Amino acid sequence: MAEVRRQAIPLRPPAQAGGVVPPPPLSLYVHLPWCVRKCPYCDFNSHEQRGELDERRYVDTLIADLESALPRIWGRSVQTVFLGGGTPSLFSPEAIDRLLAGIRARVQLVAGAEITMEANPGTFERERFEGFAQTGVNRLSIGVQSFSDDALRKLGRIHDGDQARAAIETAASAFETFNIDLMYALPGQSLAECEADLRSALAFRPPHLSCYHLTIEPNTLFAARPPVVPDQDEAADMQEMVEAVVGGAGLENYEVSAWARPGHRSRHNLNYWQFGDYLGIGAGAHGKLSFHDRIEREQRWRHPARYQQAVAGGEPVEIVRRLSRADLCFEFMLNALRLADGVPAALFSAHTGLGMDAFGKSLAQAAADGLLDPDPTRIRATALGRRFLNELQERFLPADFHGPS
Repeated sequence: MAEVRRQAIPLRPPAQAGGVVPPPPLSLYVHLPWCVRKCPYCDFNSHEQRGELDERRYVDTLIADLESALPRIWGRSVQTVFLGGGTPSLFSPEAIDRLLAGIRARVQLVAGAEITMEANPGTFERERFEGFAQTGVNRLSIGVQSFSDDALRKLGRIHDGDQARAAIETAASAFETFNIDLMYALPGQSLAECEADLRSALAFRPPHLSCYHLTIEPNTLFAARPPVVPDQDEAADMQEMVEAVVGGAGLENYEVSAWARPGHRSRHNLNYWQFGDYLGIGAGAHGKLSFHDRIEREQRWRHPARYQQAVAGGEPVEIVRRLSRADLCFEFMLNALRLADGVPAALFSAHTGLGMDAFGKSLAQAAADGLLDPDPTRIRATALGRRFLNELQERFLPADFHGPS
């Protein structure tokens, strides 16, 4: 394990009754890193499956990793579980069932815990998806991205539009809650084609829809060979159209890229955006954990083979980083400002142990510039702030932060 960087962080404020302030809600993220083929835009820790997938060994490794982490979360219940990747739906229902049974045997899941699994239409089989529901997975997130065969080819996806529709139909019959993932500003995409994708998705009346702007990330094939994508103005027109069309279909835009019907918001993602804690297990998984005198971020070894060796040796974590005051202010704002309703100002102290004075004059200046709601009881971006969200978030970057040292 890498050496922890030592930085002074104030102790959490005392609880009202004189005890210790309880830590934030805790989620569990499980990374299953394999996929059939690496997409050219993907910068996640995913690896093309070569040969037969040794499900049993990897599930055993995940359970051993979780066991080794138990002392860091002792006594805390888990609110949500998210199986991400890679393509978790490459794993069989039997392997997922054994994984979830291993999790339930080792941590206390709250009653009705949200258990989400990412699925790829290219791995679609009706019996497989129905099998995932029987294991206790109660929310499926389907990586559709587009219904256009031409767009899917340009994105390097392994499924076509018909497979996407079949996967959604099965998800709708097997799961009360499911999410459709779409992207816009795709290579060569027109505004009309973007709207056609949206209309296709909304025809299924999804409880939840995520719609992301395609970004060209470093260290991807698209970064090395950039495709021709809509320009800034065209992408802005698409974003406005997405907001109008999806909002008109009765879904609430509760986060920058997420829309939901009542009762179907992603509880796991809300915990991220509200600066809750999460334990990450699996190759390359990240986590954030709060203790009485510090908050730490940790990362597991990235390569699956190296990760499995490290877990067997009792050292699954490659990096642990203790967050400074400036880190906490920036990371809190990076997440909270994504939410349409923002968060109560008191949540900052509750989840970081810091007072609002840690922001110095930054909050007041952002409010004076019309980017933040001036209400002192709430941290929320204005309509202007949401339109220029990246610029607003950048005001809280540690290198440029003007809060108290």
